[in-house]
Amino acid sequence: MVRELPPQARPREKLLARGPQALADAELLALLLRTGLAGQPVLQFAQALLDRWGGLSGLLQATPAQLASVKGLGPAKRAELLAVTEMVRRALGERLRERPVLDAPAAVMDVLRLHLADRVHEVFAVLFLDSQHRLIALEELFRGTLDQTSVYPREVALRALHHGAAAIILAHNHPSGVAEPSRADEALTRHLKAALGLLDIRVLDHFIVTRAGCTSMAERGLL
Repeated sequence: MVRELPPQARPREKLLARGPQALADAELLALLLRTGLAGQPVLQFAQALLDRWGGLSGLLQATPAQLASVKGLGPAKRAELLAVTEMVRRALGERLRERPVLDAPAAVMDVLRLHLADRVHEVFAVLFLDSQHRLIALEELFRGTLDQTSVYPREVALRALHHGAAAIILAHNHPSGVAEPSRADEALTRHLKAALGLLDIRVLDHFIVTRAGCTSMAERGLL
Protein backbone atom coordinates (compact mmCIF):
# COMPACT_ATOMS: atom_id res chain seq x y z
CA MET A 1 0.00 0.00 0.00
CA VAL A 2 1.17 3.55 -0.68
CA ARG A 3 0.44 4.60 2.89
CA GLU A 4 3.09 2.14 4.12
CA LEU A 5 5.81 4.24 2.48
CA PRO A 6 7.52 7.14 4.27
CA PRO A 7 5.53 10.35 3.62
CA GLN A 8 8.27 11.84 1.43
CA ALA A 9 8.25 8.74 -0.79
CA ARG A 10 4.49 8.55 -1.30
CA PRO A 11 3.52 9.55 -4.84
CA ARG A 12 0.78 11.99 -3.81
CA GLU A 13 2.92 13.80 -1.24
CA LYS A 14 5.86 13.82 -3.63
CA LEU A 15 3.71 15.28 -6.39
CA LEU A 16 2.30 18.02 -4.17
CA ALA A 17 5.73 18.91 -2.83
CA ARG A 18 7.80 18.72 -6.02
CA GLY A 19 5.34 18.71 -8.93
CA PRO A 20 4.16 15.91 -11.23
CA GLN A 21 7.35 16.00 -13.29
CA ALA A 22 9.24 14.64 -10.26
CA LEU A 23 7.33 11.36 -10.35
CA ALA A 24 8.42 8.28 -12.24
CA ASP A 25 5.92 6.67 -14.61
CA ALA A 26 5.11 3.94 -12.08
CA GLU A 27 4.45 6.52 -9.38
CA LEU A 28 2.03 8.45 -11.60
CA LEU A 29 0.22 5.26 -12.45
CA ALA A 30 0.14 4.21 -8.78
CA LEU A 31 -1.75 7.40 -7.98
CA LEU A 32 -4.52 6.29 -10.32
CA LEU A 33 -4.55 2.68 -9.18
CA ARG A 34 -4.43 3.53 -5.45
CA THR A 35 -4.25 -0.14 -4.39
CA GLY A 36 -2.21 -3.13 -5.49
CA LEU A 37 -2.77 -6.85 -5.11
CA ALA A 38 -2.23 -9.26 -2.26
CA GLY A 39 1.54 -9.53 -1.96
CA GLN A 40 2.11 -6.89 -4.63
CA PRO A 41 2.14 -3.28 -3.41
CA VAL A 42 0.63 -0.70 -5.70
CA LEU A 43 3.99 0.60 -6.97
CA GLN A 44 5.02 -2.91 -7.96
CA PHE A 45 1.63 -3.48 -9.56
CA ALA A 46 2.00 -0.23 -11.51
CA GLN A 47 5.48 -1.19 -12.71
CA ALA A 48 4.24 -4.64 -13.73
CA LEU A 49 1.55 -3.02 -15.89
CA LEU A 50 4.11 -0.74 -17.53
CA ASP A 51 6.41 -3.69 -18.17
CA ARG A 52 3.54 -5.67 -19.68
CA TRP A 53 2.73 -2.96 -22.21
CA GLY A 54 6.19 -1.55 -22.68
CA GLY A 55 5.53 1.78 -20.97
CA LEU A 56 2.84 4.41 -20.61
CA SER A 57 2.27 4.75 -24.34
CA GLY A 58 1.53 1.06 -24.70
CA LEU A 59 -0.73 1.05 -21.65
CA LEU A 60 -2.70 4.01 -23.01
CA GLN A 61 -3.19 2.05 -26.24
CA ALA A 62 -4.62 -0.99 -24.45
CA THR A 63 -8.19 -1.88 -25.35
CA PRO A 64 -10.94 -2.33 -22.76
CA ALA A 65 -10.82 -6.08 -23.38
CA GLN A 66 -7.07 -6.20 -22.81
CA LEU A 67 -7.37 -4.26 -19.57
CA ALA A 68 -10.21 -6.50 -18.40
CA SER A 69 -7.91 -9.53 -18.73
CA VAL A 70 -5.53 -8.20 -16.06
CA LYS A 71 -6.03 -9.45 -12.53
CA GLY A 72 -6.49 -6.50 -10.20
CA LEU A 73 -7.89 -4.11 -12.80
CA GLY A 74 -11.54 -3.98 -11.83
CA PRO A 75 -14.19 -1.85 -13.54
CA ALA A 76 -13.33 1.30 -11.57
CA LYS A 77 -9.59 1.16 -12.34
CA ARG A 78 -10.23 0.32 -15.99
CA ALA A 79 -12.66 3.21 -16.31
CA GLU A 80 -10.11 5.64 -14.88
CA LEU A 81 -7.34 4.45 -17.22
CA LEU A 82 -9.62 4.68 -20.25
CA ALA A 83 -10.79 8.13 -19.17
CA VAL A 84 -7.21 9.36 -18.85
CA THR A 85 -6.41 8.02 -22.31
CA GLU A 86 -9.38 9.79 -23.83
CA MET A 87 -8.54 13.03 -22.04
CA VAL A 88 -5.00 12.94 -23.47
CA ARG A 89 -6.31 12.29 -26.97
CA ARG A 90 -8.83 15.10 -26.76
CA ALA A 91 -6.30 17.55 -25.34
CA LEU A 92 -3.87 16.82 -28.16
CA GLY A 93 -6.68 17.09 -30.70
CA GLU A 94 -7.71 20.47 -29.33
CA ARG A 95 -4.20 21.81 -29.89
CA LEU A 96 -4.40 20.83 -33.55
CA ARG A 97 -7.85 22.36 -33.98
CA GLU A 98 -6.71 25.73 -32.65
CA ARG A 99 -3.93 26.44 -35.13
CA PRO A 100 -2.49 25.10 -38.40
CA VAL A 101 -0.98 21.65 -37.93
CA LEU A 102 2.14 22.72 -39.82
CA ASP A 103 2.80 25.17 -36.97
CA ALA A 104 2.69 22.34 -34.43
CA PRO A 105 4.64 19.37 -35.85
CA ALA A 106 5.44 18.03 -32.38
CA ALA A 107 1.74 17.91 -31.50
CA VAL A 108 0.97 16.07 -34.73
CA MET A 109 3.61 13.47 -33.91
CA ASP A 110 2.31 13.13 -30.35
CA VAL A 111 -1.19 12.46 -31.62
CA LEU A 112 0.00 9.92 -34.17
CA ARG A 113 2.22 8.08 -31.72
CA LEU A 114 -0.60 7.85 -29.20
CA HIS A 115 -2.94 6.43 -31.83
CA LEU A 116 -0.58 4.20 -33.80
CA ALA A 117 2.82 3.55 -32.26
CA ASP A 118 1.98 0.44 -30.24
CA ARG A 119 -0.31 -1.33 -32.68
CA VAL A 120 0.78 -4.87 -33.45
CA HIS A 121 -0.52 -4.66 -37.03
CA GLU A 122 -0.28 -1.91 -39.62
CA VAL A 123 -2.93 0.80 -39.38
CA PHE A 124 -3.44 3.55 -41.96
CA ALA A 125 -4.86 6.81 -40.63
CA VAL A 126 -5.72 10.16 -42.16
CA LEU A 127 -5.83 13.61 -40.59
CA PHE A 128 -8.45 15.69 -42.39
CA LEU A 129 -7.69 19.42 -42.42
CA ASP A 130 -9.62 22.57 -43.28
CA SER A 131 -8.43 25.31 -45.61
CA GLN A 132 -6.36 26.80 -42.76
CA HIS A 133 -4.76 23.38 -42.17
CA ARG A 134 -6.47 22.94 -38.82
CA LEU A 135 -7.57 19.48 -37.77
CA ILE A 136 -11.15 18.49 -38.56
CA ALA A 137 -10.90 14.80 -37.74
CA LEU A 138 -8.52 11.87 -37.47
CA GLU A 139 -9.76 8.53 -38.76
CA GLU A 140 -8.26 5.06 -39.05
CA LEU A 141 -9.28 3.80 -42.47
CA PHE A 142 -7.35 0.61 -43.25
CA ARG A 143 -5.61 -2.21 -41.40
CA GLY A 144 -3.30 -5.02 -42.36
CA THR A 145 -0.49 -5.09 -44.92
CA LEU A 146 -0.62 -1.71 -46.60
CA ASP A 147 0.16 -1.08 -50.25
CA GLN A 148 -1.49 0.38 -53.33
CA THR A 149 -3.89 -2.55 -53.55
CA SER A 150 -5.13 -2.38 -49.95
CA VAL A 151 -5.46 1.40 -49.46
CA TYR A 152 -8.25 2.68 -51.66
CA PRO A 153 -8.01 6.29 -52.89
CA ARG A 154 -11.78 6.32 -53.39
CA GLU A 155 -12.38 5.67 -49.67
CA VAL A 156 -9.88 8.34 -48.64
CA ALA A 157 -11.48 10.78 -51.06
CA LEU A 158 -15.01 10.02 -49.86
CA ARG A 159 -14.02 10.66 -46.25
CA ALA A 160 -12.23 13.87 -47.23
CA LEU A 161 -15.30 15.11 -49.09
CA HIS A 162 -17.51 14.09 -46.16
CA HIS A 163 -15.44 16.31 -43.87
CA GLY A 164 -15.08 19.10 -46.41
CA ALA A 165 -11.31 18.75 -46.11
CA ALA A 166 -9.00 20.94 -48.18
CA ALA A 167 -5.90 18.95 -47.26
CA ILE A 168 -4.91 15.75 -45.53
CA ILE A 169 -1.98 14.18 -43.75
CA LEU A 170 -1.42 10.46 -44.16
CA ALA A 171 0.07 8.24 -41.48
CA HIS A 172 0.68 4.59 -40.80
CA ASN A 173 2.72 2.60 -38.34
CA HIS A 174 5.55 0.13 -38.81
CA PRO A 175 5.17 -2.55 -36.12
CA SER A 176 8.73 -3.66 -36.95
CA GLY A 177 10.00 -0.47 -35.34
CA VAL A 178 11.80 0.63 -38.52
CA ALA A 179 10.77 4.21 -39.20
CA GLU A 180 12.22 4.39 -42.71
CA PRO A 181 9.68 4.74 -45.54
CA SER A 182 9.71 1.73 -47.85
CA ARG A 183 9.45 1.86 -51.62
CA ALA A 184 5.88 0.64 -51.23
CA ASP A 185 5.21 3.59 -48.91
CA GLU A 186 6.61 5.98 -51.49
CA ALA A 187 4.54 4.45 -54.29
CA LEU A 188 1.38 4.52 -52.17
CA THR A 189 1.95 8.19 -51.31
CA ARG A 190 2.42 9.16 -54.95
CA HIS A 191 -0.70 7.19 -55.89
CA LEU A 192 -2.87 8.91 -53.27
CA LYS A 193 -1.41 12.35 -53.98
CA ALA A 194 -2.23 12.05 -57.68
CA ALA A 195 -5.73 10.72 -57.07
CA LEU A 196 -6.66 13.33 -54.49
CA GLY A 197 -5.09 16.11 -56.52
CA LEU A 198 -7.87 15.59 -59.09
CA LEU A 199 -10.28 16.73 -56.35
CA ASP A 200 -8.08 19.66 -55.36
CA ILE A 201 -7.29 18.01 -52.01
CA ARG A 202 -3.64 18.42 -51.03
CA VAL A 203 -1.58 15.70 -49.40
CA LEU A 204 0.70 17.63 -47.06
CA ASP A 205 2.70 14.78 -45.55
CA HIS A 206 2.88 11.08 -44.85
CA PHE A 207 4.24 10.01 -41.47
CA ILE A 208 5.75 6.64 -40.66
CA VAL A 209 5.08 5.98 -36.97
CA THR A 210 6.98 3.75 -34.56
CA ARG A 211 7.44 3.68 -30.80
CA ALA A 212 10.77 5.44 -31.26
CA GLY A 213 9.28 8.35 -33.18
CA CYS A 214 7.82 9.56 -36.48
CA THR A 215 9.43 10.05 -39.87
CA SER A 216 8.04 12.75 -42.16
CA MET A 217 8.17 11.88 -45.83
CA ALA A 218 7.75 15.56 -46.69
CA GLU A 219 10.91 16.38 -44.75
CA ARG A 220 12.70 13.64 -46.65
CA GLY A 221 11.63 15.20 -49.94
CA LEU A 222 9.56 12.13 -50.80
CA LEU A 223 6.26 13.90 -51.31
